[in-house]
Amino acid sequence: MSLKDEPKGDIIKDFARHDKDTGSPEVQIAILTARIRELTEHLKVHKHDQHSRRGLFKLVGQRRRHLRYLSRTNPDSYRDILKRLELRR
Repeated sequence: MSLKDEPKGDIIKDFARHDKDTGSPEVQIAILTARIRELTEHLKVHKHDQHSRRGLFKLVGQRRRHLRYLSRTNPDSYRDILKRLELRR
């Protein structure tokens, strides 16, 4: 399950550092968070979908690695993205 082009473009626009930014850690974390939330809703309905559950776990691990990298390299941006995405209350 991937995000549709329109919502993905909105996410990129909101979190990009500059006009053509699609690969910064902030953008990647925001996209992964949207996909994780989408898959979580899917799994609430389809409880026995083990393949999607495994994909969800992989996405969560990927996001964790991106967040760890961002916390090491740019702590201010790390705190900002946690607040904007409402992670780790």
